[in-house]
Amino acid sequence: MKIKNISTHTPPPPRRSALALQFALAGLSLGGAAHAQQAGVEAAHEARRLPAVTVTAGANTTTEGSHSYTTGGSTAATGLNLSIRDTPQSVTVVTRERIDDQAMQSVFDVVNNTTGVSAKPIDSVRDYYYARGFQVDSVQIDGTPMSGSNAGEAKADMAIYDRVEIVRGATGLLNGAGSPSASVNLVRKHADSKTFTGAASVGLGSWGQRNGSVDLTTPLNGDGSVRARFVAGAERKNSFIDLENTRKTVFYGVLDADLSPDTHLSVGISEQRDTRRGSHWAGLPIWYSDGSRTNWGRSKTAAADWNYWATQQRTGFVTLEHRLANQWTLKAVASQRNNAGQQRLNWMDSYYMGRLDRATGFGLVTQQTAYDLTEKQSDFGVHAAGPFELLGRKHELAAGLMHGKHKLHWLMSEPPGSMLAADFNKWTGAYPEETWPAYATSQKDITTQTSAYAAARLQVSDTLKVISGARVSNWSKRGEVVGKEYTMRHNGVVTPYLGLVYDLGAQSSLYASYTDIFDPQDKRDRNGNYLKPLVGKNYEVGAKGELLDGKLNASFALFRIEQDNMGVRDGDQTVPDTKEAAYKTADGTKTQGYEFELSGELAPGWNMSLGWTQFTAKDAAGKAINTDHPHKMLKLFSKYRLRGEWSKLAVGGGVNWEGRSYDTLNNIRTGAEEQVGQGAYAVASLMAHYEISKQLSVQVNVNNVFDKKYYNNQIGVFKNLSYGAPRKLLATLKYTF
Repeated sequence: MKIKNISTHTPPPPRRSALALQFALAGLSLGGAAHAQQAGVEAAHEARRLPAVTVTAGANTTTEGSHSYTTGGSTAATGLNLSIRDTPQSVTVVTRERIDDQAMQSVFDVVNNTTGVSAKPIDSVRDYYYARGFQVDSVQIDGTPMSGSNAGEAKADMAIYDRVEIVRGATGLLNGAGSPSASVNLVRKHADSKTFTGAASVGLGSWGQRNGSVDLTTPLNGDGSVRARFVAGAERKNSFIDLENTRKTVFYGVLDADLSPDTHLSVGISEQRDTRRGSHWAGLPIWYSDGSRTNWGRSKTAAADWNYWATQQRTGFVTLEHRLANQWTLKAVASQRNNAGQQRLNWMDSYYMGRLDRATGFGLVTQQTAYDLTEKQSDFGVHAAGPFELLGRKHELAAGLMHGKHKLHWLMSEPPGSMLAADFNKWTGAYPEETWPAYATSQKDITTQTSAYAAARLQVSDTLKVISGARVSNWSKRGEVVGKEYTMRHNGVVTPYLGLVYDLGAQSSLYASYTDIFDPQDKRDRNGNYLKPLVGKNYEVGAKGELLDGKLNASFALFRIEQDNMGVRDGDQTVPDTKEAAYKTADGTKTQGYEFELSGELAPGWNMSLGWTQFTAKDAAGKAINTDHPHKMLKLFSKYRLRGEWSKLAVGGGVNWEGRSYDTLNNIRTGAEEQVGQGAYAVASLMAHYEISKQLSVQVNVNNVFDKKYYNNQIGVFKNLSYGAPRKLLATLKYTF
């Protein structure tokens, strides 16, 4: 790696076995007695259930209209279209049905309800996702990583997506550079219907929330070989936090054309615009000047009434796919993303300079910061997949070439900080906006990655499959931060992958997988230098069950991650000339733990998603690391459609529980280390869905049913606090045709 003239400033970083599995399921009393009810179910409601299928490689993975909490398979882990049971890693697919049932409106909502992944905001716009103790580097769209700034991507609207695929553990085979956390892949909807169909909805919710959407698909010619889909939505809402309000619009259009029986073309564009005013940035003070802890109301804000944060996300894509006579498929993809963001923000420094007096409310230091962000990402790829025969057995192979370039440019304006001439205890946001100095480049860089991968699934015997592959990547990043240039380059990086799947029978299997870790880091040390790339090894073993004719997936996994050069916070140190937390590298870090997941249909009309995760993450000396995200999590949601005369009604509910999480900070008065964070807590949800007619329905969702008060942010980023949302209600009226 070559590094030269590394800068000292970036924008503040608001940057079992399978038999045991089957016994456990039997213990749920879901055997023949449950299925005996099926004969009495009305035909009209039988259509709601996922049909009985045998899940095999190459199964259809679209979830829209399946009425299921699971799917036939996924390509997200290896590039091969495998069933969940045949994939030797932990995979969760959040289906369209579950997205709708839980009224998940953004990527944050989906991740926050996914097994093994925690989601914590750092301000009103940006969120950090963690899995198995490590940060998730990026969100993907149809397998293409969305690199860069996280300037709104975490709030991307779910209206245009069919499902979300989450693969936990290292995913370097398909993604190249990346952490051993997880990949989060958003899969777009397509114009699959050859008849005119659609849906329209309106919603009303807490804090003045109003939204509406329309989703239409239509054929464009007589035989339906050319089809179009159009999705549009708008939302206006206030927040439980004082001053905050948001306006959002989203648009998506896609053209799907069958150019021949074997050739398919997709062309699409999407755009989302969010305008936020009164945006709460950085959070609230942890301590008063006397060293005692604060206890704010959840609506408290440190924003000024003029705070402003707008984001725009625009994406275009083209996909051309052709099936050959030998069952091979060739696919070429191209996409371009253009994002922009404008921010004018007031925030309070209560840790490095400011000291808040409990009695008077004086003593904080205000800091006003403005950013103007532009970023452009272009990606191109060709992929091939298909079967081949060797030694009398049929096997599968997938291979691809990919090239991507990401350009990022931050402009910043920052007036000098000043002592707050107001009582913060009585803060209303009425505070003058400074005259902004001329904008100057704060950071600009270009990241390029070119890579090739190949993976083969070898049917070694009737019961044993071996998945073996590797990726070779050239990665580089060059740029400028506050006038200082730098270059980082890594060529010929090889990321191997090996997986084994052993069938115990028609419904269950054991698996094991291994892959390397290579992750260039954006973190910097107390001298302003970038950390060395994170390197290591990722191991996973487990058992999977594909039960009830493929309607229910169950899995149990044990995982272990070993790595060097892991970036951990360097106490209270900061990067020179910034308020950015400084990091140092830690060698010999180990993370190990286990996960259990159950998703799909337990009995006719009863869907469930249940996941438990527990792990430890320690450095070479045995000290716990990355404690600012929970190391124990439970995610549960279930929906049941009533029978007989009540069959038009479906009811559901769930709970998200997470264990303690904390950061270790120095008390501003005593200087002593204190653990600041959130103890174990649970947030419950409820839903009810009623079919007024065949086409018209109403649904009510209630989140945080018991109105739990809790911290929900990653406290150590700004060394401030933010609260999770109070009880929230959303009612949605939907018409389908």
